[in-house]
Amino acid sequence: MNKLLPLLAVFAASLVHAESVGEVDTVFKFIGPDHKIVVDAHDDPKVSGVTCYLSRAKTGGIKGVLGVAEDKSEASIACRQVGPIVIAKPLPLQEEVFSERISLVFKKLRIIRMVDTKRNALVYLTYSERVIEGSPQNSVTAVAVDRAHPIPVK
Repeated sequence: MNKLLPLLAVFAASLVHAESVGEVDTVFKFIGPDHKIVVDAHDDPKVSGVTCYLSRAKTGGIKGVLGVAEDKSEASIACRQVGPIVIAKPLPLQEEVFSERISLVFKKLRIIRMVDTKRNALVYLTYSERVIEGSPQNSVTAVAVDRAHPIPVK
């Protein structure tokens, strides 16, 4: 059974995915889908009641269809309380909540959760990471948690 736990954790992590909220076309392409701005919802898997909305560019055209396009590094994030905030287990002070490949091999978009214990807030940062050269472009947002319920940390 103990050998199955790591496999179950990997399987559970693969189930965490973005839910599409909507998209708008930005550039018409004759062949393949248009370039777009997409908006996705990401529920924090360890903090019930918090959802992060991420907008980012999605490359279309032939490269987009074939999956070899490299999406832009720019992204914007807004996280909100969408229900009662429940934190079942203590959180690390900083942890990756979500990541997605945005190029064939070298580039990932990441969402990191940080706990601001002094202000009892959850801070979410999004940025892109590239194997050779990352981008300083980022976006940050915070969700205040009622001070009557201090955020448990590891």
